[in-house]
Amino acid sequence: MAASGIFPVLAQDMKQADKYFNNFEFSLALDAYKKVLEKEEPSLQVVQRIADSYRILNNSKEAEFWYAQAIAFPNADPANIYLYAESAKRNANYAKAKQLFQEYSEKVPAQRELAMRMAASCDTALKWMTYPKPYEIEQLEAVNSEGADFSPVRTKDGLFFSSDRLEANNKRQTDRNNWTGNGYIQMYFAMKQTDSTWTNPEPLPSSINTSYHNGPADYLEKEQTLYFTRTRVVKKRAASGNNSDPTSWFKGSDNGTHTNRHGIYMATYNGKKWEKKVEEFKYNNTDEFSIGHPAITQDGKVLYFVSDMPGGFGETDVYYSERQPDGSWGQPINAGPVINTSGRESFASLGDDGNLYFSSDGHMGMGGLDIFKAIGKHRSWTAVENMKHPINTSQDDFGIQVDSSGTKGMLSSSRFSENGFDDILTFEEYTVPCVLVGIGKTVERTSKEGAVQTVKEPIVGATLQLYTDGSEEYEEQTSDENGNFSFPIVAGTKYIIKGSKDGYLTQSVTFTPECLYKTDTVQVELVFVRDTPNVPVLVENIYYDLDKFDIKPAAAKELNKLVRMLQDNPSIRIELSSHTDSRQTDEYNQVLSQLRAQSAVDYLVSKGIDRNRLVAKGYGESRLINKCDDGVSCTEEQHQQNRRTEFKILQ
Repeated sequence: MAASGIFPVLAQDMKQADKYFNNFEFSLALDAYKKVLEKEEPSLQVVQRIADSYRILNNSKEAEFWYAQAIAFPNADPANIYLYAESAKRNANYAKAKQLFQEYSEKVPAQRELAMRMAASCDTALKWMTYPKPYEIEQLEAVNSEGADFSPVRTKDGLFFSSDRLEANNKRQTDRNNWTGNGYIQMYFAMKQTDSTWTNPEPLPSSINTSYHNGPADYLEKEQTLYFTRTRVVKKRAASGNNSDPTSWFKGSDNGTHTNRHGIYMATYNGKKWEKKVEEFKYNNTDEFSIGHPAITQDGKVLYFVSDMPGGFGETDVYYSERQPDGSWGQPINAGPVINTSGRESFASLGDDGNLYFSSDGHMGMGGLDIFKAIGKHRSWTAVENMKHPINTSQDDFGIQVDSSGTKGMLSSSRFSENGFDDILTFEEYTVPCVLVGIGKTVERTSKEGAVQTVKEPIVGATLQLYTDGSEEYEEQTSDENGNFSFPIVAGTKYIIKGSKDGYLTQSVTFTPECLYKTDTVQVELVFVRDTPNVPVLVENIYYDLDKFDIKPAAAKELNKLVRMLQDNPSIRIELSSHTDSRQTDEYNQVLSQLRAQSAVDYLVSKGIDRNRLVAKGYGESRLINKCDDGVSCTEEQHQQNRRTEFKILQ
């Protein structure tokens, strides 16, 4: 009798666990499903619900483990493979994630394009981690708690942010959010002590912080107005969606009678306290959809926000509303397909550098939400740029605040959390020191047994001067017996290096080192040309289409080097000559070579070189440099050696 009595108990436990899950009380659902597992063999339903709960709670480590168990069941939905892959990607287990995305593409051909794009994103993420951007990332210990802390907004007086922390005096159990087991999201403010230190955060008053979720927000300094997200519980209509997570609009179960929706509200500070009256954004419609995550321009004329209103491109999109002459807000306008995707765009913010930032899981990213910068300007975005590693990681990265330089600020991330809760981090770009390693060489052309060879020899004792672009000051070195030289440099700085030696033309190169690591090496080669008059010098890689004389992009790149040489040596005049191979008639080749030489001279003139310093001369096939004369059998490579462009210094 005792054994048979266990089944009603199990059924009751399962019913209670499902009730928690369907009511979005995932922290309670996890405990309840694990209680069921203690009493029976694992079933697909229980294992999958545990995996789903951990995924929704952003605990990707546990989610990856439980989805691995779920797909072991023979009747498991292939969607579990995709969710398993996503969890592995969030844990930076990119090799496993790529394998799973590929497996999913085979099992669900209709989703092949998406799955293969996700598989490719794993390779991209690994590349970004291998070559990280130069940012120092640290936790902002002064404001972070054991809960989720996110979306910092820095003002002249302090720092606003959102948090679901449980207060030190211990909130009542009824004040806990059973979704996460923490408190409800509230707005906090930490007063500034110095540029990098803060007082203990204090919650904003009850006019802003209701007993349910409030935040994230933005602050309009000139009007001392806080624009913030507030969550309302509304009765769910049969055909409506479900947006129950105030931070990410997670679409949960369709069961239950109520759901959460967001609206934007405005609260004003009068210099001493917050006004009790809170204004509602004109276009809130929480009965139908959500509007939240506000970002207001410094002049107060444009309000960006996120919404899942009908007519968008994906789950949630970035929109904006423009202030009208009478002070009212204009109709919401979708920011367009450059910004928005079929996924989630959220956490819009405006940097003090004037750029629009947002998070997305629809654009190519490293896992979870990645932070992106919009390229272009308001109403005319041309592209979006992933901020890459270490601004982004495999975890959720969002809620960024950027200073006027665009090089430092704060962001929100779950990267340091075992349980998926978010922290506020600081970031600052640093200058990467690296070393310029160069070599000076001279190029000589020799002919042996009818074949032409190009030989590079080191230049010994050349003087090298390194300038920072725009400065007349320089560092100087001399090349050693192998032609080598080196200078300390820093990433992102534009440099000019000039080389000179008696008997040679002055040479220079402009470059901006990227320097991908904290220490790196950049290599530069300077090719020195003798200043001997009437000695032809080959201009490398100048090619023309058959029977054509127009300058192709590859030829323009080489001619630009000649422009630089003429600028570095303003006293010289040159003859620019063109030569053909022996095919076609002498007359035809003569005309074609003259047209080619003239087009090269015209190009140099278009770049600012005085035409009086240039002479165009076509030699046709009269100066072959190998045996490939009329009637001689030659390879195409040997004919190409004759189809060349040269210059020589004129006396």
